[in-house]
Amino acid sequence: QVQLVESGGDLVQPGGSLRLSCAASGSIFRIDFMGWYRQAPGKQRELVAVIPSGGSAVYADSVKGRFTISRDNAKNTVSLQMNSLKPEDTAVYYCNAILATLRSSRPNNYWGQGTQVTVSS
Repeated sequence: QVQLVESGGDLVQPGGSLRLSCAASGSIFRIDFMGWYRQAPGKQRELVAVIPSGGSAVYADSVKGRFTISRDNAKNTVSLQMNSLKPEDTAVYYCNAILATLRSSRPNNYWGQGTQVTVSS
């Protein structure tokens, strides 16, 4: 069984910073992609940033230059440094991983439970 556990969500003022972290655990064989999505009230879940195991990160246009995703392959963790936060960044942020387990080499999609980020004065 695989678990993704996020942490770091909070209430922050506009212009502030926040760092989200996610740790994957369980019978993991290989993680191909790790990333972050978000879902604001009344809106669809959207990609924020994703980073492959051996490549460059991809960001949503709305967060380019403000957010930075990083990954520690040895620890199976991914982080999202969020700077210059705006009220429109308010959402539940979900950690995502596409990975293969020890039981099956076919990669599957896994999600964390979500962490709330609220940007408000």
